Parts: sequence; C-alpha cells; structure tokens
Amino acid sequence: MKLIEVLKDIDYEIIKGDINTQINNLCYNSKNIMKNDAFIALIGHNSDGHNYINNAIEKGANVIFVSKDVDIKENITVIKLKNTRESLSYLSSNLFGNPKDKLKIIGITGTKGKTTTAWMIKKILECDNKKVGVIGTTGVFIKDKHYDLVNTTPESYDIHKYFKEMVDNGIEYVVMEVSSQALKYGRVGGITFEYGVFTNLTHDHIGDGEHPNMEDYIHSKSLLFKNSRHGVFNIDDDNYKNMIKTATCDIHTFGYNKDADLVCKNVELIRENNLIGINLTTEGVINDTFKVSTPGKFSSYNAMCAILTTYLIGCSITSMKKSLENFSVKGRVEPVHVSDKFNLLIDYAHNGVSMESILTTIREYNPKRIVSIFGCGGNRSKDRRYEMGEISGRLSDFSIITADNSRYENVNDIINDILIGMHKTNGKYITIPDRKEAIKYSIENAKEGDIILLLGKGHEDYQEINGERHPFDERVIIKEILDEINK
Repeated sequence: MKLIEVLKDIDYEIIKGDINTQINNLCYNSKNIMKNDAFIALIGHNSDGHNYINNAIEKGANVIFVSKDVDIKENITVIKLKNTRESLSYLSSNLFGNPKDKLKIIGITGTKGKTTTAWMIKKILECDNKKVGVIGTTGVFIKDKHYDLVNTTPESYDIHKYFKEMVDNGIEYVVMEVSSQALKYGRVGGITFEYGVFTNLTHDHIGDGEHPNMEDYIHSKSLLFKNSRHGVFNIDDDNYKNMIKTATCDIHTFGYNKDADLVCKNVELIRENNLIGINLTTEGVINDTFKVSTPGKFSSYNAMCAILTTYLIGCSITSMKKSLENFSVKGRVEPVHVSDKFNLLIDYAHNGVSMESILTTIREYNPKRIVSIFGCGGNRSKDRRYEMGEISGRLSDFSIITADNSRYENVNDIINDILIGMHKTNGKYITIPDRKEAIKYSIENAKEGDIILLLGKGHEDYQEINGERHPFDERVIIKEILDEINK
C-alpha cells in the first residue's frame, strides 16, 4: 500500500522522503520490522520508541513515524505526527481498509462485569442468528479461532487487524471490552461505537501505572460515550451522572431505580439441578421474567445490561431467555458438572476482593459447605496471600490450599504465606501442593449439598512454573480425575 493512502485524513508533516513510497506493514515494535515496513515510534510508560529507530532502519524499515525531532541520515521517509500513539489507530484503520466501518461495534466499559456482560450479549446475538466476534479479557474470538491477549483492550494496530479478520469471516457485530487505559491513550481512536455500555465504577484502578486519581479514571471511562451512537447505562451506579455529563449519544438506562428504562423489580435466588442462578423480573421497556444461570444479585446487573442492549439492537425476547438460562463464560463462576449431589464452579477470583465477593455470593445459596480450592501467584505481593488465606478461613467451611502459578517461587513457600492469614481464623483447611491432587481430593471427599469453588485460574489453561507454561486446563483436569475415579 502507498504511504499516502495510510495517511488519509491524518495531520502530518513530511520531514523527508516521498509519501508515495510503498509500505508492506506498520509496526510499533522494532523487533517485528521486516523489509519495507513502516515503524511508528510510540512513547510509553517505560520505554520510548524513538530510541529504537536505528534498530528499525537496520531491519529494513523504509518509513519512520515520529513525534519528536530526530536526526535520521538514511535515505528513507520520515513523517512527523503530533502524537504517534493517538495516530496509530487512524493509520492502522487505513492500512487495513477501514474494517471498523463494516462492523457494528458494541463497547463495554466499567470496573466489573465487562467480561460476563460481553459474553451474555454475544450469546443472545448469536441465538438471534447474528455473527459475532469478541475482543476482551479472555482474548479475541473470531468464529472458531481464539487469540490470547496481554491487555483487556489490545494496541490499536491489533484491534484493526482483528477487525479486518472479522470482516473477512463475515462477522457483523463485535462485542468489545474497552478499558480506561485504551480510552485514555487513544487505542480506540476513530472508532464509532454503535452502542457504548457502562456497567459500574469502583476504585480498583487507582495507583502507579494506572490512574493517578478517581477524577482521571472517571474522565477516561466517560470518553467512550463521546464516540458512541447509543449509550446503555447502569443508573444505580454512583458515577452514572459523571458518565452521561459529556455524552453525545442517546441515553438508555437499567437498574433498580424506578426511573430506569429497564427496571429490575424482583430477584429470586435459585439452585436447581446443576444451575446456581437467579430469576429476574423486569418492568419498563420489557415486562417479563428471565432465568439467569449465574449466581448472585450482582448477576442481575449483568443480565439487565445485556437484555437492554440486545433489546435496542432488536433481538427477540425468546433469544434473551434461551441464552441467559443456558449461559456460562469460561472461568467466570463457570459450572462444571461432576455430580448431581454437589456443585463445582471455576472462577478467576485471584485476590482478596474477588474472593470475598464470590464467597459471600455463594453463601446466600445455603450450601452444606463451601469448599474453596486456591493458591496464589509467585513473585507477587505477599499481602495478597495473607489476605486470601484470612478471607477463605473466615468465609469458607473448608479450604484446600494448593498451587497456582508459582512462577519462580517454591510452591510450599507460597502456601506457608497463605497460612499466615489462615491462622488468623478458625477455618478448617488442608494443604495439597499439587493442584490436580487438590481437585481430586475435593471431589472424592465432597458431601451432598456442597459447593466446591475452584479459584484463581479461571479461563487460564496453563500453570507457570520456573518460567515455563505447562498445560493445565481445569476442565480437562476434572475429566481426567473423573476417568481415574470411575476406572
């Protein structure tokens, strides 16, 4: 593609060279440069791409995008941009033929509930015979393909690359988790969201490397609604008014507040067969009852959010009901059928806040016992270990302390740290360092009416030990254990 085509509708200054130069690709990591690629120097928290320009040139880059004054003696094209990071989204979109314009994009932002809500929306849309892709915490999903991600919302180049693949595969809708960092630093610049969705906002992401204060966090989240046609908002959240203050989209609301467009009138906890969930009664734009196969009152917010969004899209109530009753998302309070006598759930809870949340939620279902199986990651804060040990000791009936991703630490050292917190309580526990053996122990010793919580790994399908990732998908492990038990 000619450079001039990539620069369409972008403000730039030609420092040297020819804008009719042909480029093969656009790279923001100099390690990935190949001959006749363009290199864009991004400025990040810990590194500055301008320091890697010489590396890019040595590897064959024929175009360099900069935002600083640089002295490049080689006979190549140099383009100066006001902000390379913000421009990357626009350049990438042009490079891939602007696939964003051929998709209906649903952006979900908020502190909690993004992943579950995204998958609820995906399932309802698919039940309504629409072709859907997902970008979020659990990765990128395009038909039967899955790509892992480092960040909830990837770098803008990668977003448009995935959009292009989606368009090529006949995808109509994209459900996308949009992080505050992606909004703050322009990773979704130039994308018009058909629907912008707000779940909730808490103080989780205030600190070094994230947001300096709550005001910055709120402002970053609110940017989504300046680039959306339609907005779907949790009216009950304390920051609802902050989210709509500068919004340019039309506004649709859900919640328990009687002024919401979709009002939750009643939630009933249900536990039947292998389903631990809720019955949800709504009024307003929809007057009906929905069975939702995820537990706890908080699930009503995720469900209402998905219901209202897909209602606005035009999905049938039948599709909503069918999808929500048979819903699960990998690693998010995910049921795995082991026995008709007890329940087993897999969840990503890997810190004190998320562990306390799921334990208090499950307690509402009056299980005979809550059995928690968990460990903690190595080379991470020891405070998390103490906290999780204390919370499990206080809120579980029985804890099985085991390995997680021990990384470069000895698993027994991590367990001993967890026990410091556990010993602040009267909680009953056992330590079984081998995670598979811990799961097997829980199944073999389960009592009728128990709910077993397998915590920490969630959607991950590996264990990281001494710098290597070993296959460890807990669903596969459970099947192996059941085969061993039933031999």
